Amino acid sequence: MDSKIKVADRIIIGIDPGTNLMGYGILGIKGKKPSLIAMGVIDLHKLGDHYTRLGRIYERVSMLVDQYCPDEMAIEAPFFGKNVQSMLKLGRAQGVAMAAALSRQVPITEYEPRKIKQAITGNGAASKEQVKEMLRRILDISDENLLPQLDATDALGAALCHYYETNRPIPSKGASSWKEYIARNPGKVSGL
Repeated sequence: MDSKIKVADRIIIGIDPGTNLMGYGILGIKGKKPSLIAMGVIDLHKLGDHYTRLGRIYERVSMLVDQYCPDEMAIEAPFFGKNVQSMLKLGRAQGVAMAAALSRQVPITEYEPRKIKQAITGNGAASKEQVKEMLRRILDISDENLLPQLDATDALGAALCHYYETNRPIPSKGASSWKEYIARNPGKVSGL
């Protein structure tokens, strides 16, 4: 087992669903510092039919969950395209990956691609290459540890987006005026 896993307070698995390549990224959080544990792709090209691919997705995501014991899963939501058959296949792939995590009681959060890009680059219309470069910088990933397949960095982006979204402080409901503040905090204000 990777030493980064042992010292992580929290582990998030990110998934970029696909029917030819499915990306995954494992993010470890120690204190408030995220770091890369692992990333890769599940290559489904050589598998004949769609149902065999779905079986492999379930098998491999289950293995990843067993290996890295993530606390949460962040998965990229399919974007709506014009090809209904492609969307159906992608939705099935996403559902099977989710089922693998749910079978091991891993909670799941789904993020739109635009939300992930916004969280990582500050631009919801950023390219996959821009996301990859920002992840390299944010997580201090060496060039040799980056994969050529952008599916892996997309998945890692989903995990980091989830970390950002769930690590925000919860804003307290403040007073809308000084009068309201004084009324709520009589002991903190004197001489008024």
